[in-house]
This record gives sequence, structure tokens and C-alpha cells, in this order.
Amino acid sequence: MRNGTILLLKVVIALALAGSLIVQVMILPAVWRDLESEVLWGRIVLVSIAALGVLSMQVFAVCVWMLLTRVRHGSIFQTSSFRCVNVIIGTIVAAALLAFSLAALLAPGEIAPGAVALIAGAGLVLAGFALLVVVMKALLRQAIEREVEARTLRDELGEVI
Repeated sequence: MRNGTILLLKVVIALALAGSLIVQVMILPAVWRDLESEVLWGRIVLVSIAALGVLSMQVFAVCVWMLLTRVRHGSIFQTSSFRCVNVIIGTIVAAALLAFSLAALLAPGEIAPGAVALIAGAGLVLAGFALLVVVMKALLRQAIEREVEARTLRDELGEVI
């Protein structure tokens, strides 16, 4: 991957993180105030789901940043990369569960059924992304194994020569 691409991705991640901080500091308190007429437990649950969703995105972004740094330094093909990948999978699954929870919470209320279906559909898409990352993790594992095999063969050939 080219350094320009990595830099561009990091700029996008930095902007997303800055935007998420604005959401945490300004938008979520405004949502809390807007829900003043709702029951307290409903306000707490809705704002908590939103806050956890933002948090999952932030953790995801930091892990992707760390992986991009590994790519740039040429150290992506190490087993320590799996830590970041596992956290990424976990955050995507958590976001999917949050979407399903929000859909279930909103379903009996006054919100349009189509909106609930869209939120549940977003949960399904997120679950699909988690499965995609699981497949990509398996590809990373294969690449690491092949790298180790190639290194071993080089070392053995060096000893023979």
C-alpha cells in the first residue's frame, strides 16, 4: 500500500474521530435534553446506545490506525496484528448488537416500522462486515504462515550454501 493512501486513510480516521468527539460533547447532551419528556429509563437507554455506538466506532478507528501504521512500517505480517483485528471484530459485533437493541427498543413505540427495519438492516450489514473481517483475519493468518515458511526456507538455504 502506498504511503499516500495510508496518509489519506489516517486523515479520514482523524476527521471521523474529531467528529465523534463533537457528537459525544455536544450532540449526545442535546439528545438527552430533547428527550426530556420521555421516561427516564428510555432516555438513559437511548443515549447509552448512542454513546456506546460512538465509542465502538472510536475503538474501531484506533485499531485501524494501528494496523495502517504496521503496514507503513512493514510489520503487518506478525501475529501481534491479530490483537487489533480481534478488537475490530468485537467492535463491529458490538455495534451490530447495539443496532439490533435499538430496533427492538423502538419497535413497540410510535416510530415508523420502516425506520425500525432500516435500523435492524444496519445491524445485519454490520454483522456481515464482522464476518468479512473474520475472513480477512484468516487471510492474514495464511499470509503470516507463508511468510514464516519462506523465512525458514531462506534460513535453511543460507545454511546449506
